[in-house]
Amino acid sequence: MAARPTVNVRGVDGAAKGSLPLPAVFTVPIRPDVIEQIHSQLAKNKRQPYAVASNAGHQTSAESWGTGRAVARIPRVGGGGTHRSGQAAFGNMARGGHMFNPTKVWRRWFIKTNQTQRRIATASALAATALPSLVLARGHRVEQIEEVPLIVSSEIESYTRTKEAVNVLKALNAYDDVLKSSNSRKIRAGVGKLRNRRHKQRRGPLVIYNEDNGLVKAFRNLPGVELVNVHQLNLLQLAPGGHIGRFVIWTEDAFKQLDSIFGTYDTASEIKKGFRLPSAKISMPDVTRLINSDEIQSVVRPAGPKQTKRPFTQKKNPLRNRAVLFRLNPYAQASIRNEIREQAMRRDGKLKKNTRAPRTKTDTRFFEQLFAP
Repeated sequence: MAARPTVNVRGVDGAAKGSLPLPAVFTVPIRPDVIEQIHSQLAKNKRQPYAVASNAGHQTSAESWGTGRAVARIPRVGGGGTHRSGQAAFGNMARGGHMFNPTKVWRRWFIKTNQTQRRIATASALAATALPSLVLARGHRVEQIEEVPLIVSSEIESYTRTKEAVNVLKALNAYDDVLKSSNSRKIRAGVGKLRNRRHKQRRGPLVIYNEDNGLVKAFRNLPGVELVNVHQLNLLQLAPGGHIGRFVIWTEDAFKQLDSIFGTYDTASEIKKGFRLPSAKISMPDVTRLINSDEIQSVVRPAGPKQTKRPFTQKKNPLRNRAVLFRLNPYAQASIRNEIREQAMRRDGKLKKNTRAPRTKTDTRFFEQLFAP
């Protein structure tokens, strides 16, 4: 995206009617690891605390019978005349008893997330929405649209009818993604269908606007379509499930606000105090091409037979390379030979166990040189 300095602005009929410079936030390095971590933390803040009743399993006057009656000492329900009398109670192994380690409402449900990390994750998720390969990989139907990011004239911010919204999406060739979301609606598997979440459905386009002059009313009934103000961008919507590449439709005025919201590499953000766009760790992200370049390989690989100058020799492991071992430890060769000779003698029965073979002339000569005055 950094190689494309401008992006076309399209009218409600789908034709290009102008262009805008690409905001600097779209050149931010994409960090899926940061996005997944922050998404996981933010998603936990929507949970609602739950717990079992504090007196659950204890709503009976059970008492242990003690020892001597040939039954377990677990508390038992008193009384008579019913099946319940004499049954075990209270314990987590008993029917109608309490659960082990009951849930509490003071569990750590909500997590505080560093503000700068949230902003970096949001900027990174925004940059991922401008790469067609990531948008396609996420499953959005954007094969027919002209380019991403898709920018529409701010005229649609005043639309109030769903029919008008559908006509604009069809003119932009973006309605296929709405149909994909509509066709994916199905009944949820499991008990969740009984708990006010009966259906599941894939995400459709995300419409980002600057001012709501009826836009939300026009688009809100389309299946899978979500809307958000450009000043309230949310990572949970830009990367649902922590997966980057959401299909985003921008209004012209919203797209113009990005440089003031996130800033550029030369100026800080006007709205987010103290925030600057994160820079890439390396300027060349294609690491494979970098490693295989002639400049690096000429230094890493040892010189060939025709080269007279060896700029660098590969480091070899002396534990695997005998030549290097013998150069570091001259006695290693004699020690290895002596060990081989001892093993052969033990195998032939000429040497008893836990004894050493007599030293050879090579061993004697080495030690004489080593301890020579």
